[in-house]
Amino acid sequence: MRYNTGMNEQIYITKATGERELFDESKLISSLERSGADSNIAKKVLAHIKAELEDGMSTRDIYRHAFEVLNREEKPVAMKYSLRRAIMDMGPTGFPFEKLIAEIFRTKGFEATTEFVAEGDCVEHEIDVAAWNKEKLIMIEAKFHNELGMKSDLKTVLYVNSRWADLANKEFPGFGDKARKLDEGWLITNTKFSEQAIKYALCRNMKLVGWNYPREGSLQDMIEESGLHPITVLDSISQKEKSILMEAGVITCKQAIENQDIVLQSGVHKEKIEKMIAEIKLIQNKKLNG
Repeated sequence: MRYNTGMNEQIYITKATGERELFDESKLISSLERSGADSNIAKKVLAHIKAELEDGMSTRDIYRHAFEVLNREEKPVAMKYSLRRAIMDMGPTGFPFEKLIAEIFRTKGFEATTEFVAEGDCVEHEIDVAAWNKEKLIMIEAKFHNELGMKSDLKTVLYVNSRWADLANKEFPGFGDKARKLDEGWLITNTKFSEQAIKYALCRNMKLVGWNYPREGSLQDMIEESGLHPITVLDSISQKEKSILMEAGVITCKQAIENQDIVLQSGVHKEKIEKMIAEIKLIQNKKLNG
């Protein structure tokens, strides 16, 4: 779907990388539709953006204006639209991101751990996430960035591939009833990969998962299919309160609902917890009835 901005002048916007590019309303509409916005809501968001748009406006400001409209009109859509930034808000360390990846694999029927040291042919390796079932053992390098413009480049992919090569011939106990070899080594990031990184990975048959890569089975797809939205998508609690909950082991909205005893013991004020739980239930109910 494409709408006409009604502007004769060319408006340039500033990306997170600092690059400038022409404002393309089709990109905005595409991201809105991917988040579940219908045509009426998309039109409202576009109209709001057009009223505020000026040369040099940052993509962050465009996102903020779009989110304001979505949050007012349809909260579950706003949650999906804000998901990428919510993942970045899980930082500054990558540990909550690793926990999220482990939880996603558990929804797929795997057992998973974030605390595993693997002995390679040459050196030991601290594995971010190990996931296994009866068929396969997967080890995952979870590369977390808290800035939109960051990419995992060729250097990162070369480094990760060398780790998997060092582990390829070893057997590892503790993953079932017998020692097992590594079946798959993955690199998962919450941002993007450079073209050279993708080219090398395809050549070496590496498994890469980024925010929007591959076309099917991206990180965004994995999160939405699992239903494990991070608590950082919520706007009923502050970033400090989100950090407190994540330190207590409550990473996702689902965990907050299922582990309310841990939430209550976290140190977050009871009144704020009640608002948070109410927001989560509102989102869940709208998703079920929408």
